[in-house]
Amino acid sequence: MYASTHPHDVDQFSNQSENTVEPSDGRSRVIIEGVEPRVEAGRFPVKRIIGDTVYVTAAIYGDGHDHVAAQVLYRNDTWHEWRSVRMKPLGNDLWAAHFTVDTIGNWQFHVQGWIDHFDTWAADLSKRLAAQTNNISYDKAQAESLEQGGSLQDKSDVLLAFLSGASLLERLATSSEGEDRSRLEEFSGSLRQLADQNSGRFENPVTEELTILASRYPDLRFAAQSNNYRIRVDRTKARFSTWYEFFPRSSGENGEHGTLRHATKLIPELASRGFDVIYLPPIHPIGHAFRKGKNNNVSAQPEDVGSPWAIGNHHGGHTAIAPELGGFADFDAMVSAAQDSDVEIAMDIAFQCSPDHPWVKEHPEWFSIRPDGSIQYAENPPKKYQDIYPLNFESSDWHGLWEELCNVFLFWAERGIRIFRVDNPHTKALPFWEWCIKKVQRTYPDALFLAEAFTRPHVMYGLAKRGFSQSYTYFSWRNTKAELTAYMTELTTPPVRDFFRPNLWPNTPDILPEVLQKGERPAFMQRAILAATLGANYGIYGPPFELMEHRPLREGSEEYLYSEKYQVRSWDREHINSLMPLLATLNDARHRHSALQQDDTLHFHDVDNPQILCFSKRSDEDIVLVVVNLDNSTAQSGWTRLDMEVMGLSRDESYQVHDILSGQTYAWTGPYNYVRLDPLIMPAHIFHLRGIGVHGSEANS
Repeated sequence: MYASTHPHDVDQFSNQSENTVEPSDGRSRVIIEGVEPRVEAGRFPVKRIIGDTVYVTAAIYGDGHDHVAAQVLYRNDTWHEWRSVRMKPLGNDLWAAHFTVDTIGNWQFHVQGWIDHFDTWAADLSKRLAAQTNNISYDKAQAESLEQGGSLQDKSDVLLAFLSGASLLERLATSSEGEDRSRLEEFSGSLRQLADQNSGRFENPVTEELTILASRYPDLRFAAQSNNYRIRVDRTKARFSTWYEFFPRSSGENGEHGTLRHATKLIPELASRGFDVIYLPPIHPIGHAFRKGKNNNVSAQPEDVGSPWAIGNHHGGHTAIAPELGGFADFDAMVSAAQDSDVEIAMDIAFQCSPDHPWVKEHPEWFSIRPDGSIQYAENPPKKYQDIYPLNFESSDWHGLWEELCNVFLFWAERGIRIFRVDNPHTKALPFWEWCIKKVQRTYPDALFLAEAFTRPHVMYGLAKRGFSQSYTYFSWRNTKAELTAYMTELTTPPVRDFFRPNLWPNTPDILPEVLQKGERPAFMQRAILAATLGANYGIYGPPFELMEHRPLREGSEEYLYSEKYQVRSWDREHINSLMPLLATLNDARHRHSALQQDDTLHFHDVDNPQILCFSKRSDEDIVLVVVNLDNSTAQSGWTRLDMEVMGLSRDESYQVHDILSGQTYAWTGPYNYVRLDPLIMPAHIFHLRGIGVHGSEANS
């Protein structure tokens, strides 16, 4: 499990050294602690989507009985002025406020807290007036004596309060202007007139108008201020996207080598099936030196096409297109066709080189040199990858290397690409990613980055904190009810959800999980349903998934037999047993139901069978409840125990559940309902709740 490592800090003192105890102004009496949201005490930005409401909370308190007030100040980095919103007390010194982020880009906010002398005075006056008697009698001379420092023992507490209030309002008036200043001065004068009275019972002179006026002009001379906290605001597709990956070279007709033109013809069909991101493996020239053959054979035959991840030959490197795929005119036409179908092309950026890459000759200092003068190839002993040279991020010319790599993103962004899937970012320096992503997003604020990093949790989370918009996950290897519940709860609750956006993939060109190797059709259906409903971002590695390719290279391997990474494949995309109709149904449900377009409300419900997983998502009145049989061979049944409050229903309420997959509707009552799922027919229910108590969602069915 992930655990934050930052110490508990008092925000306004957190930038001072341990030995420094004297604040900048000792008259600042308010303490601000525990500001949320924040990531690693503010070291990294919190992630949000355009249009989100940002809820800010903090513990804010001072000494004694004086009242405290607070506000949140926020701005987009392009604004010159701060905007503010007053915080409201929640009780027990906790305060909250919210604001909306309505522009893509970088934002920041901080919290201010101060002693609210007016509110303190008004509350004290109210108490004094409630306790007043009718025998108050002090002359004007005594009141004047009070103002001149006379003894309090023989002065009326009420008259004293009137004069104190008058002085307070006069000070506020000096900070105002126009009509507000005139009204504050009038209120001040009326308080002095009351102080001139020497008998009688007084009514409370504090009106709603006066309270509102005073709140507009807080005395911030001694206000405490938290650190600045940053927010990265991305476009909606960072939170909700549906990916489809395929190799353009396998899109040809009659088994011929495919091109970008062939790939372009597939885009409208994939768009009609609900995929909105079309992801292509590297399309760059492929090296010839040490080229791999079929099934990762170290001895390639003349006809072998090599791995697209062995990038670079005499035709160019990371800013070139493999001639066998086409040219830039074909690429531009593909991007345009994608836009016409309301989808986006995601490019694979893999920062590694074949021995034939131009950088190898032009910049040998960017690579690791072995004692014999040769360049170190990639290896994971005993495995050797002689067709790939990794880059050396400890190069003496690291600055030149950083600039060149960043320019690769900028090159393709200029040609219309705004989504980048980054290969193995965890094998490159993390400071580089923080610098590079910021630089790209300064020019292209809508650029998104998906981290393909199957590595240790802290490294994956570290990449997300440093700017990656989405991240691959361990979903491919989480299969049991306990595993899925624990892992998805970790990803979708603070602190992780404030910086990490999961993208769930049942398979990739590198990963054919054991569950898909052995589970047959039910396993593919189950994993697709889980990925599409547990995650607002999900994707599949194309034809092999819908056609249920499940043969491993060897027993115990997660590599595909006849992997597309090393050869051109031909796929029968219209096969009668294809899972594409199911995928299209899932994608349609995702687009229809806002509940499935975010992860924040994911909630797991109890079922009395460990083989049945039950969870819900809710967006306002749109509620989706998913029940999945995790056993791919046997029908399973059980009784749900739903958390009715989470779904906005009373405990004994009756309601309808409409199964999006089967089209059937069932009448349910309360939390306990019977389910039975046969994986050979359909391993899951995806219920849309409607009926009594669930208002306004009928139209989404």
